[in-house]
Amino acid sequence: MPTPCSGVLIIDKPAGISSARAVATVKKLFHAAKVGHCGTLDPFATGVLVCGLNQATRLSRFLLEADKTYEAVLHLGVETDTQDATGQATGGADPTSCRSHDVHKAFGRYIGVIEQAPPVYSALKHHGVPLYRLARRGQAVQKPPRRVRISHLEITRLHLPRIHFRVRCSAGTYIRALCADIGRDLGCGGHLAQLRRTESSGFTLDDAIDIDQLGRMRPSQRRHRLISMDVAVPRLPRYVAGASTVAKIYHGVELTDDDITGMDVRKSTMPIKIVDNAGNLLAIVEYNDRKAKIGYCCVFQEIIASAIASIPN
Repeated sequence: MPTPCSGVLIIDKPAGISSARAVATVKKLFHAAKVGHCGTLDPFATGVLVCGLNQATRLSRFLLEADKTYEAVLHLGVETDTQDATGQATGGADPTSCRSHDVHKAFGRYIGVIEQAPPVYSALKHHGVPLYRLARRGQAVQKPPRRVRISHLEITRLHLPRIHFRVRCSAGTYIRALCADIGRDLGCGGHLAQLRRTESSGFTLDDAIDIDQLGRMRPSQRRHRLISMDVAVPRLPRYVAGASTVAKIYHGVELTDDDITGMDVRKSTMPIKIVDNAGNLLAIVEYNDRKAKIGYCCVFQEIIASAIASIPN
């Protein structure tokens, strides 16, 4: 059997704690060796926080790339240094002259692929130091704009100075920066007043559990909240390996097309997950064009060892 606590857990992070603190709580409750999250939520923000336990931490790169959905509130008329409600006011103007038509037009300009400058208060690093630490020292560093994609942006309630909206966007999009940009376009400034992530990496609030509720559960109940590593990455093509292929992966032997029959690894646009007959995720592979061979993205050695042990002699 695989390590009991290897899997993905979806937390509904409350306001007032950092993502790191939420992860530390999960680690303590599960007595896990390693826990990591897939996409930071600021302390004032709430909602879906995807956590990987033990070997599932290695799935982060496949989960981080997925789109995210948020429900947010833009407060017009006040700009802040952090671009959200936790910062100090730096400017702004009376927003009461903003017409509904102008507001909808401003939002519409941000649908699609856009260039977005990351906030100077962010976890991005400059020479190894997080930008927010430099900003707090008065040494703010503005990183160059990055290309992000906003596939859906909908105003759900307009009651100035507040605008409630829903947004679906690519990984790396800052909703704080989006609010600041829209406020600037409208000529009155603005900041992010509230933020709730409702979906991340295909997981929604329906999949999430409150941390306090998790703490009240028995250990066996907590384990039932874990999503298997195979199920956690449904976008990846799936191959069920036979005993010989499992053995080759276990010993680190290079795989060939003959080991993954019925699937053209060379033409796959995505990495391929390899599972055993019990659905245990053993490895993720992809074809390396430069080296002209199938390469391992990651191998889950402890799980493979258990799979090997369960194969009849």
